[in-house]
Formats: sequence, C-alpha cells, structure tokens
Amino acid sequence: MRRAILAGLIGFLLTAAASAQPASDLVAPEPATRPAAENAGRQPVTAEKWLVAAANPLAAEAGAAILRKGGSAADAAVAVQLVLGLVEPQSSGLGGGAFVLHWDAEAKRLVTLDGRETAPRAATPILFQDEKGEPLKFYDAVVGGRSVGVPGTPRLLEALHARFGTLPWADLFGTAIELAEEGFQLSPRLLALVAEDSARLARYPATRDYFLSGFMRALAEGGRIRNPAYAETLKALRDRGADAFYSGAIAADIVAAVREAEGNPGAMVLQDLAAYTVKEREPACAPYRLYLVCGMGPPSSGGVAVGQILGLLAETEIASFGPDDVRSWQLFGDATRLAFADRERYLADSDFVPVPVRGLLDPAYLSARAAALEPGRRLEEAEAGEPAWDHALNWAEEPALELPSTSHFVIVDGEGDVLSMTTTIENQFGSRLMVRGFLLNNELTDFSFRSHRGGVPVANRVEPGKRPRSSMAPTIVLKDGEPVLALGSPGGSQIIPYVAQALVAMLDWGLDAQAAIDLPHLTNRFGTFDVEAGTSAERFVPMLKAMGYEVKTGELNSGLHAVAIRPGRLEGGADARREGIAIGE
Repeated sequence: MRRAILAGLIGFLLTAAASAQPASDLVAPEPATRPAAENAGRQPVTAEKWLVAAANPLAAEAGAAILRKGGSAADAAVAVQLVLGLVEPQSSGLGGGAFVLHWDAEAKRLVTLDGRETAPRAATPILFQDEKGEPLKFYDAVVGGRSVGVPGTPRLLEALHARFGTLPWADLFGTAIELAEEGFQLSPRLLALVAEDSARLARYPATRDYFLSGFMRALAEGGRIRNPAYAETLKALRDRGADAFYSGAIAADIVAAVREAEGNPGAMVLQDLAAYTVKEREPACAPYRLYLVCGMGPPSSGGVAVGQILGLLAETEIASFGPDDVRSWQLFGDATRLAFADRERYLADSDFVPVPVRGLLDPAYLSARAAALEPGRRLEEAEAGEPAWDHALNWAEEPALELPSTSHFVIVDGEGDVLSMTTTIENQFGSRLMVRGFLLNNELTDFSFRSHRGGVPVANRVEPGKRPRSSMAPTIVLKDGEPVLALGSPGGSQIIPYVAQALVAMLDWGLDAQAAIDLPHLTNRFGTFDVEAGTSAERFVPMLKAMGYEVKTGELNSGLHAVAIRPGRLEGGADARREGIAIGE
C-alpha cells in the first residue's frame, strides 16, 4: 500500500510540475554564449574545432566547457561522465562500468579500454539459480546486493586521463560538484522513470530517501534536487584519485551495502574492490565497403556483432534498396539474427574462455553465412555457425537478458582526438542500492543464469573475477587510416542493431548524422521483428507479416549519439528519443 501511495504522489507531482512550468524550464539553462545551436529542427550540429554529444544538456555543456579551455577528449569525457552520474543516475555512474574507444591523433592509434565490472571472487556459476538449480526470475536477481559487480568507472576515468588527459585531474570535477551542491533541475524523463520504478526504489532506505522523498521535496520547492553525498564522493576522487573509491571509507560502504542488502545480499569483499584493474583490449575491427569499422572486443559482444551484421550485409543489395524498401529491413533483420545466434554461443570474457573473434569476423565466413539471406524472403532458421578456431571448443547457446538503460557520448577535441564511450549500471537504476550519492550496478545479471545446457558449459556463465558479456558497442569508423565517424547507443541488447542501423544509414544511404539517428527503428534479434511504434516504420508491418514474420510494435528507445568528421568540419547528432544534445565550436 505504501509503495502505491508513493507512486501516486510522484505521479501527481510530476503532472503538477509539468502543468506549472514549461518543459524548457526542466532542462539545462541556456548558457550566456553557445557556439552552436542545439539540434532543434533535426539538423546536425556543425563545428570546426571540437564537438561533444551526450545524453543530457548539463553533461554535454560540462564537456564543452572543458573543450573550450583547450582540454582533450579524455578530459572532457571525465567531466561528462561525472555529470551524467548525477543528472542521469538511472543509466550510468561511479557505481557502474564502461567501454572506451579512443583515437590518438598524434600517434595515429586506436586504443580500447575495458572498464567493465567484475564478479566478486566468491561468485559461483549457480549465483542466479534457486535451490532446485533453476534460474531466478530477473528482478528477484537484480534488486539487492547479489547482482552487484565490482564497479569499473572510477578506475577507467583515471586510466583514461592518465594516458590522454592534458588538464589537471582536479580541474575536471568543478561542474559536477557545483551541480551536486547547488542543485539541478529535475528533467521530465528522470521523473517519469522514478515514478515507473517507485516500488523497487522504495525497497532500500538510502535509495528511497533520495529518489522518492527527496524528489517530492524538490518538486514542491521548484524542481531542483541536491545531492551533497555525491559532491563529497567527487571531492574524495578529486583529491585522492580512484584509490579513494577502491579502498577506505567509500569501499567499506559499498561492501556493506552489498553484503547487508535485505532479502538479497551479495558476497563482495574489500579485496574485490582493491584488485580491480582496467584492461586495454584489442579492437574488434571489420571491413565494410571503403571503411574499417572498429568496436569493443570481448567481454563486449557489440563490436563483433556489429561487424558481423555489416559483413553479412556487404554481400547484399541493401545499399541500392535504401531505407524506403522493406527488403532493406528484412535483410537487416535476418543478418542481425545470424549475428545474435553466434553471439549467444561464442561471445564471453576472453580472459576466461577462448573467443574466435577473427573467425567470426572473417569475410569468407560471413560471405558463406550471407548465402542464406534472400531479398523479400524470410530466413527460416538463424543458427550459430562454425567459425574457424585456433582449437576446437563446444559451447552451449544461452541468452542473457539485457534491458535498455545505459548512456553513450562522443567527443572530438581540438587536436583531432576522437572518443566514443558507452557507460552503464545495466538495468534502469541498477541494483537499486545507493551508496554515498550514487547507485550500484546490477551488472552480474548480464551473465547467463544457467551454467550448462544439455551437459555443455555456457561460455557466459558466472565465474569468480569474470566480466559479464555486454552488448555495448562504442564505435569508431576509419577510412584510409583516419577516423571519419564515431557513434554508439544505449539500449540493452538492442544497442547492436541500433548502431548497425545508423552505420548503414550513413555509410550506405548517405544520411547525415542527425537524419541517421532520427531514422525509425526496425530490429530483429531472435525471430520477432520489433518495429518502433508511432513512426513511419509501421507502414512495413503488413509487408513483414506477409513474409511470415511475427511483428511487435513498441517503444525502441535508443540514445544514439554520433559525430561525423568531414573535410574542414564536424557534424554531430543527438537522439531526440532521450534528452541529449550536441554542442560544438
């Protein structure tokens, strides 16, 4: 009853706030000078020197302020992430993890950094199974300490800055600390998500006090919310670096929150935090037309799956069909199904299981797989293939549920460095555990809940110290050895088709960054076509059904952000499905 009352109060105040003040008053205030207009009118933002596109206006402006000072893309990324963790806490933050692709313009080198969360040392393959060995229900596993992986974002930000930063570390915290102390205007989107999830947010006292009681007080007082606990956490990181997070009082509070979570405790200990490291990985790169499309390799499946989709489509006529031909979407959907079949069987943390990345991206393998794609005819079955291995292994197929949350931003700085970063706490509001002003992730539920199927081990099963498979797909596209495009998206496992669709739209169909982002979504991961409701994509529904597909219309809420690097200018786009903007100069 109490939870229903809280949800009703939030909804009432949300409605009252919306009627009392215009939507423009609930987002970032207009700065005194803005070098480029926000992407109103669905035109891409153009710039000559630098550009940043992020999921919240306050975060984008924080990055822009750093770039105006001559900071690097890495410097701006720290500022953007620190603000996102405050103003978009349901999607990412200090209690989560991230993947970064960074192009070093001086060295002409692409670097990928893995800040993915890890399973505690006490985690076992039966972590998400009941006493009968059956998988737990998703939210029974998510809410509480059981699902929390060791966070990677603070250590990742420090590592990124150490390698590519130019401004002092302490100079990157000012905007986030100021907003946390003085308050920021609650956005309609965040309020709606809090109302939607109020029952789960009410489960733990610190989370309930901030998101329910705190938000209601803020709305009654004009809509500004403060987070002094987060400000103090940021000051500790500013003054002592990431060690302040992975040891000492903050670490002790994280462990206590995880281990003492009522009803669903976890097994994290201080040594798990102290042992966390960021890893540099080999980029997962695949040729497509005149381009080399590079993404994150394992433990992410994003770079490999996007590369596979494009490699399969390279064998088709999708470029000539264009976005108004249903055959383009049918081919795109079936290519995605084939990539997901391989993903479910082979992709996992390559520190624990061998992953045939080269075999999966081999053009000859993809060409053979593409023979099953026929324009206008539904692919009957999408089964995993048999890519080349260094040695033979047999893995069972087993999906892992990834729900759409997460955030993505892209940055190009004045020296030509390019950064594409996807960052997450996994599910909306993560584990619903709040510590010192930030939420803890539920990343461990990205593992497969089953350890074996039919006596065959599952590659993405839970293991101590292992990083769960991800769909995050930060991407940088090269042509003739230089970056021409950077993009990525949130959206759970839908990230993969969102990113691949935007790449086809720009590289094959010639759309600008904003037009590619605005294109309606049609995706097919497992056999059912998902069609974005309320868009022109619905006109394809009867045609897809006539081909024999099951079709489901609904919300496909991407958060794509992209920057295209053209001769003499930058072109940025932000996804109007969320609150993002692009800013450039």
